[in-house]
Amino acid sequence: MGMPPDLPVLDTYMNVPMRQKRAQYLFMHRQLKDDDSKEMEFPAEYMFKDHPTDREDTEDWDPVAYIVDAMDRCGVAQALILADPDSKHFAETERALTTHPDRFLLGSANFDPNDVMGTLRRIERHVTEHDVKMIQFFPSGNHPQVPINDPKMYAAYAKCVELGVPVAVCAGVPGPRLPMMAQHVEHIDEVMYDFPELVLITRHGCEPWEELMVKLMLKWPNLYYSTSAFAPKHYPRAIIDFANTRGADKVIYAGYFPDGLSLDRIFAEMPHVPFRDHVWPKFLHENARRVLGLPTP
Repeated sequence: MGMPPDLPVLDTYMNVPMRQKRAQYLFMHRQLKDDDSKEMEFPAEYMFKDHPTDREDTEDWDPVAYIVDAMDRCGVAQALILADPDSKHFAETERALTTHPDRFLLGSANFDPNDVMGTLRRIERHVTEHDVKMIQFFPSGNHPQVPINDPKMYAAYAKCVELGVPVAVCAGVPGPRLPMMAQHVEHIDEVMYDFPELVLITRHGCEPWEELMVKLMLKWPNLYYSTSAFAPKHYPRAIIDFANTRGADKVIYAGYFPDGLSLDRIFAEMPHVPFRDHVWPKFLHENARRVLGLPTP
């Protein structure tokens, strides 16, 4: 028991921060109806009382150095950076990928599948031209919302199967004050039935359906759970028990830095997670490397 020292860590949820954090979430504002959410720095802020606020709005502040320093301080060897190569904000992410190629991999920012053909073209371009390692969706955050098992999502799943790239999808009650049914975990069962070759990883907890998620992971070989947006002391008990028994190969570490959690908090709490000894290397890097098709360091 207890996190072993010196294990390599691959964080599958990180991004290069914008100088103005609120700008990252403007896409969601047209859906938010309560004034309180619109005033928050990010729309799930009420859930993260100690979310990182130490970025500096000065010309000489370096967002790439900011995340590299945090990774070095906390022992994170590599990170999957979530970004949109088509965005005007991609320059800093591209600099991170270029100046630290041994530290960063590129995963997609959230796609909105309401533009069906546009999404399919962008997925193919991002994978073939930018070597994106994972495609990501936020069903409740789309406008209008697109449920996990919606036909528009099916088109995207088919393209990802064709390209051999895994998909990450937010599942469970969303943190932002948006309707939840698009992310009900039960939708995943239909998707995995129709796409047996699809590699699907859930984001953001699957609450309150964690036990259902465990049943589905037992059932479907290509279904995985990542711990994004959860501080280690709040990892669901059902997920810890599953990892310690039949699910050691199914649970993948993901942080939430710099959006809602600091790496310092995550790795201060991580040693207290009651994983069994054989689970730690799988959780911290081996499962992610296998799913993303990466070589062992």
